[in-house]
Amino acid sequence: MLKTVENFIREQGLIPPGSAVLCAVSGGADSIAMLHILYRLRDKLDFTLAAAHYNHLLRGAESDRDQRFVEQFVQLCCGAHRQRGGGVLPPVLLYTGSGDVAGQARLRGTGLEETARDMRYAFLRQTAKEAKADLIATAHTASDNAETILFHLARGSGLRGLGGILPRREEIIRPLLTATRREVEDYLRDLSLPHMEDSSNLSDDYTRNRIRHQILPVLEDISPGFPARMADTAALLRADEVCLTGQARELADRAVPREGGLAIDAAVIAAAPDPIASRCLRLLLGRLWGGDQNCSSAHLSALLKLCRGDDPSAEIYLPHGTNARRSYDCLLLIPRLGPIPLEEGPLSLPGRLDRGPWHIACTREDYCGQPQGPWDFWLHREAAPVLEIRARRAGDRLTPPGRLGKTVKKWMIEEKLPRFQRGVLPVFDCGGRIAAVAGLGPDRIFAAREGKSAWHITVSNIE
Repeated sequence: MLKTVENFIREQGLIPPGSAVLCAVSGGADSIAMLHILYRLRDKLDFTLAAAHYNHLLRGAESDRDQRFVEQFVQLCCGAHRQRGGGVLPPVLLYTGSGDVAGQARLRGTGLEETARDMRYAFLRQTAKEAKADLIATAHTASDNAETILFHLARGSGLRGLGGILPRREEIIRPLLTATRREVEDYLRDLSLPHMEDSSNLSDDYTRNRIRHQILPVLEDISPGFPARMADTAALLRADEVCLTGQARELADRAVPREGGLAIDAAVIAAAPDPIASRCLRLLLGRLWGGDQNCSSAHLSALLKLCRGDDPSAEIYLPHGTNARRSYDCLLLIPRLGPIPLEEGPLSLPGRLDRGPWHIACTREDYCGQPQGPWDFWLHREAAPVLEIRARRAGDRLTPPGRLGKTVKKWMIEEKLPRFQRGVLPVFDCGGRIAAVAGLGPDRIFAAREGKSAWHITVSNIE
């Protein structure tokens, strides 16, 4: 495996000579193997190495145990190393950090996994600056890549998603991307290297774990070596994506600055094939959004429809405070003044929809006491057979479970919801009674009952 990783690093040019690499180490098998391999290769490939561990404070004593293990492993196994020419490479320096992921997730109204990832990468990037590291190495394997591609396939994805995990994205590199999880385990066993097991990896409550435990073993049984072949397929798809994006970039380069945004001939986009046109629009939005091209397929489809439509003054709302407007033959992408108004109407049960600045998803599930939040909650299905989405009105009241009733306005102020959001937060109305309010959660009359069928509703900001 050592030689395989070395060859992959060389082929992809992941670590140029003279680089400084910060290795992200959780204490699990993959990251321990990566740290040890990079430790052994740093002389041969001419780079310096440091390590970083982030404690998410999510698993109590187990999280602290992992941090202590990483500290001991780096101290005992990554000390000073004598070079072939007689010099001595310094020991690997370890940086540690921690953060209240659960608390931040509640404040943001986002999921634990997403919040943990954001906080971890923020720590890694800040630590890389302190360590004067050019690159950050993460321990994604071929097995992780296969899981990611299957997840994107199940959710619905284009070539970008099916291309899987990139070997390098900006300063992030993945040296183990051609190694399978089994090869990692063999490497650790052959060298008698210890590692820690994250108990959350055993639970099928997470989608990725269900793919890992239930789907990949079946595919591996049908076709041994599946993760490695999936990696090869992903590389081919990435090459196709690069080709199409290159053609789209030529089209996007025709855009010119106007009114603080960008303007381009709508007919040029309208005439392009869909794969080129949609990529062109994504590139233009990325230029407006500081490189962030995270735009849903629904928004891209609406943009393309705007370019191909007959209305010379049509307009749509986009994330990041952006308006897309037709001005006769021109498509304008410009900053928006003020929040998107909330579009009122029925909510399909179950279903998904975008309303103003909000993405709302509703699924039918049995409620088994799962934790609820202001943006992720359950409603008793029988109590709420229909739901309407509307904005807050004067006199609206909410009585959360276990709390006294107050007006929605007072709750919003007490919960410190931003003023600009208060008029556009979705209110879930059932026959003239408030069942829930996004950012505040459900009313006790409509709250889910243990073991009973429920509507699981999540609200996220698409701005």
